[in-house]
Amino acid sequence: MSSLKERDRLRNAAAQMLMVGFHTAPSAVPESLGRALAEGLGGVILFRRNVEDVHQLMDLTASIRQAAPQEGPVPFVAVDQEGGRVVRLREPLTPIPPMRTIGEQQDPEWTRAVSAMMALELKTLGINLNFAPVVDVDTNPKNPVIGDRSFSSDPRQVARHARAFIAGHLETGILPCAKHFPGHGDTLIDSHLDLPSLPHDLQRLEETELHPFRELFRDDPPLLMTAHILFQALDTQHPATLSHLILEDLLRRKLGYKGLIISDCLEMKAVSQRYTIEEMMELGLSAGIDIFLICHTEELWQRAWEHLLALGEQNQENRDRILSSAHRIERRKEQILTEPLSPESALSTLGCKPHRDLLTGFQSNATDDDPTDTSA
Repeated sequence: MSSLKERDRLRNAAAQMLMVGFHTAPSAVPESLGRALAEGLGGVILFRRNVEDVHQLMDLTASIRQAAPQEGPVPFVAVDQEGGRVVRLREPLTPIPPMRTIGEQQDPEWTRAVSAMMALELKTLGINLNFAPVVDVDTNPKNPVIGDRSFSSDPRQVARHARAFIAGHLETGILPCAKHFPGHGDTLIDSHLDLPSLPHDLQRLEETELHPFRELFRDDPPLLMTAHILFQALDTQHPATLSHLILEDLLRRKLGYKGLIISDCLEMKAVSQRYTIEEMMELGLSAGIDIFLICHTEELWQRAWEHLLALGEQNQENRDRILSSAHRIERRKEQILTEPLSPESALSTLGCKPHRDLLTGFQSNATDDDPTDTSA
């Protein structure tokens, strides 16, 4: 690096590529996380473990925003708020049924309206990114992690409702994130616990797993989350999250995806038992990951940050990748619509009668049996 200024720019860009979690429910952002946000950390993911009530959550999300440089891009404040089993925020928010229930109504305009309502409630609380919708096709009844999180077992139905869901969020100013590319619907193993592997040939993947994603790309969705799955027909060595063949050659070049690529959590055992965090930074950067998600351990995201910086200092190719990802992140963050928040507006919006009337007759099925909740 030729100057301290250039190194600071690279460090800030590498920080933008990280989204992290923590394990308390404070009203103000933890001190070490606040320092990282001040240096450009890309964002924070919140779980149930971080939430006590509406007032505490609004104070926390405000604190996260205030910790970031006011002249820079806003930090992502993200949750998994899919509906059904996978919700991080519950009452007084409007209970949302599983996306299977939504899809069964065969009404994409209603799906769009439900999505816009969900996004408005999240926005009121200071959330600006939702890791939804699930775009996986539910083709395997024995799948331990997808099931009714999927809109349908029909790829065309999944595509129609996922496009409507994404549109509903975007019109409200909340960024949605389609997941899990290239498709988690036919696995027998939960990638939180081990590495799933799919033997399907290219024709099957094209017709089923990839079809909904290809349809989504007509609308330029802002974010896409990867799957920690080995797709044997695409890459026999690395799971999709760390595969140049899948993310660069297939996703970017063949399918023409222009948005942000975010990894699923790198502390999931599918990858954490097979790679060090440094190896994941190297492979992920080369594969085309824009944002690395690390949900639990500060020591890991600090190491990831330092290693990304070291990779950028090694050569121009790595440096260009980091700076390009940071630029893409900043552009997508410009789609976030923010507005002044108050506890009064939150309490009058969350679970209000028009929102509940939209879902009259549908049960939320929001139990504690959440296959994605890694809060423990």
